[in-house]
Amino acid sequence: MPSDPRRRRAARHAQPAGAPSAAPPRKKPITVDRITDAALHVVATEGYDALTIRRVAAVLGTGPSSLYAHIVSKEDIDDLLIGRLCSEVVLPEPDPAEWREQILDVYAQIRDQYLKYPGVSRAALGVVPTNLATLRVKEGLLAILLAGGIAPRNAAWALDALSLYVSAYTLEQSLVQQRRGHPDQEWVLGREELIHRFTALPADTFPQTRRHAAELTSGTGHDRFDFTLGLIMDNLTQLQPRRSKGSGRSS
Repeated sequence: MPSDPRRRRAARHAQPAGAPSAAPPRKKPITVDRITDAALHVVATEGYDALTIRRVAAVLGTGPSSLYAHIVSKEDIDDLLIGRLCSEVVLPEPDPAEWREQILDVYAQIRDQYLKYPGVSRAALGVVPTNLATLRVKEGLLAILLAGGIAPRNAAWALDALSLYVSAYTLEQSLVQQRRGHPDQEWVLGREELIHRFTALPADTFPQTRRHAAELTSGTGHDRFDFTLGLIMDNLTQLQPRRSKGSGRSS
C-alpha cells in the first residue's frame, strides 16, 4: 500500500488491473410478439399507411434484416395484426335460439377492435387468414350459423359478406375521423349541412334526394352498422342453396 495518503486514496478507487469493463445492456430479442406490438403501435399512432417493415424495425431499435428471421413480408405483419385483434374476441357457445344475436355481438367486437387502430381493417382485406387466432374466430362464427340451421354454403358465403362489410365500414369510419382532424378537409360535412345542401338541390333533377334528405342522413353511432348486419341475418334463413351454372342433373 502506498505511504502517501493521496496515492492510497487513488489506489482504492482505481480499477483493478485486468478487470473487465461493464458489459453493455443486452437488447431484448426480436420475437413475433414484439413485432406485432410494434406494428400495432405504428398503426395506433401514425395510421395504417405508415406501416412498413422498416418503420416497425425502427420502433424496435433494429434494422429490417432482423425482422426477416421471423416474417417473410409485409403481408405477414398484416396477418399477425389481425390475429392479435381476433385473439381479443370472446366467442360464445353456439345457441340455436340466440344465433342471430351472437353473430351480431361477435362482429361488433371485431368492429370495435378495428376502430382502435385507424385503417387496420385494410390488413384483413389484403390477406387470406392463416393465423390460428383469426381462424378460431371464423370457426366460431361458422359454428354459430350452423347451429342456427343455416345451410353450410350459405353460412360460408354469409361470413364472407359480413366480414367484407365490417372491414369496409371500419375503414370508412377511420378515414372520416382522419379527415375531420385535418384542417384542409373542410368538405367533411355534418348532418345539418348535408341536409341543407340536399334540400337546396334542383327539384326537377333531384326530387327524391330533396324529399328524403333527413332519411338519407339519418342514423347515429353504429345504427347503420346494426341495420346492415341485421339485413343479412334476416334473409339467411330464407335462402336455399342454388345449383351452380353449368351443373347438370346426373342421369
